[in-house]
Amino acid sequence: MKEEEEILLSSLKRIAPGTDLRTGIEYILQGKTGALIVVGDSEQVLKLVDGGFYIGCNFTSAKFYELAKMDGAIILSQDASRILYANTHLYPNPLIKTNETGTRHRTAERVAKQTNTLVISISQKRDVVTIYINEIKYILEEPRIVLAKANQALQTLSKYKEGFDSLMVNLTIRELEDLVTLYDVVSVLQRSSIVQKTEKEVRRYIYELGTDGRLLNMQVEELMINVADESIKVIEDYVNIDDDIKAADIKNKINNLGEDALLDLENTAKVLGYKVEGNLKEFSVQPKGIRIISEVKRLPEQLLRNLILKFGNFKNIMNASIEDISEIQGMGKVRASLLHDRIKKFSEYYLYNEPYGYRGGVTRKPRF
Repeated sequence: MKEEEEILLSSLKRIAPGTDLRTGIEYILQGKTGALIVVGDSEQVLKLVDGGFYIGCNFTSAKFYELAKMDGAIILSQDASRILYANTHLYPNPLIKTNETGTRHRTAERVAKQTNTLVISISQKRDVVTIYINEIKYILEEPRIVLAKANQALQTLSKYKEGFDSLMVNLTIRELEDLVTLYDVVSVLQRSSIVQKTEKEVRRYIYELGTDGRLLNMQVEELMINVADESIKVIEDYVNIDDDIKAADIKNKINNLGEDALLDLENTAKVLGYKVEGNLKEFSVQPKGIRIISEVKRLPEQLLRNLILKFGNFKNIMNASIEDISEIQGMGKVRASLLHDRIKKFSEYYLYNEPYGYRGGVTRKPRF
């Protein structure tokens, strides 16, 4: 499914508003001529081509529109920078299954499936643009409709992100109080996954909007700062698997859970390596301290690992003296003193300053 999403997004980028190809498509829609376009000149594609004539010129929207007035298919180069053939007939394998009814659309779907190439079919009467690639079929909508959907999806993303921020603050406080339960951890990872899934939905609209989606893209970039990185660090703190498996792989497993599976928090707990039969809220866990320490003080990765290896968990690190911390190879007394002081300030900020906004989440980001 992930591969299909990437293929679709890549295809939407190539025909997004602002590209010469999309401008040419808009000309064809206005002229109500219809068209069949193959974006690719691989050997597989050329084997299906018969008749027509060779053009071999640079792509311009005007030339493209004029050539579309003829009945045959247009063959473009892989990057759509050149028009190679026009008025051609395509003969894909007729045994390839298709659910389309019109001749143009049936041909387009079969060519796309047979050659794994982007094929665009523009309906003459219905003013509909349909793209096919591999097994994917996608109908383009008018930019104004896409923009409305994108704004709605962005609002949803913003609400989910607020919930994620609130859960992260709650997890931080419970870590500082040594009261973390498995429920707190998997709730954060579940919400992180929902946020990232919603981001993909918004991204699809942004790609489809092309240059019209630049402001939306900036808003999404702002919302998604550190979401993936924070979830990776949470996984590193609580993973309960002995195998040398990467946190990124665990994150991908969680993100690949279906909607129903993701709603059941026990499934996320299982991915982390926990076998829980009772209430997740009664299952106490302890963080290693990777996330909070990374936030309060930048340490070389190996030094951070040595710190975790010596003390085992964040509670022991919090209770350790400067002398104990300085004994770690490569730490030194100055760095140990700074780390000890910043952990103390971090703890005081979260436990005594009530960093909650009226909508939940942190009102301001502390600096240490």
